[in-house]
Amino acid sequence: VQLQASGGGLVQAGGSLRLSCAVSGRTYSSYPMGWFRQAPGKEREFVAAITWGGDSTYYADSVKGRFTISRDDAKNTVYLQMNSLRPEDTAVYYCATTQYRTAPARVQSGYQYWGQGTQVTVSS
Repeated sequence: VQLQASGGGLVQAGGSLRLSCAVSGRTYSSYPMGWFRQAPGKEREFVAAITWGGDSTYYADSVKGRFTISRDDAKNTVYLQMNSLRPEDTAVYYCATTQYRTAPARVQSGYQYWGQGTQVTVSS
């Protein structure tokens, strides 16, 4: 299973970005997906997750109401729409998936496959 994240960049505070994560190597639509991020000097933290059916989504409190996770099964891709970005959102963003058809986890140990990360920088 391979994950390829893209869409990061430099944006001013209040702006928007959409991250994409393309999945290959298996039947994409059958497994939950998650996004995590890691800022310099900090631990990697949960951002958002979506169930394998796409019927439920989960968010960290810090991004709730500003970020939206979605999936397009026809394209084997999961998205993270990020609005009202803040300088504290600056981080490397990683997408991840699991080999188990379970509810999405909010911890790293719940995912076995990871993308390479994409840098998001929000200037003040």
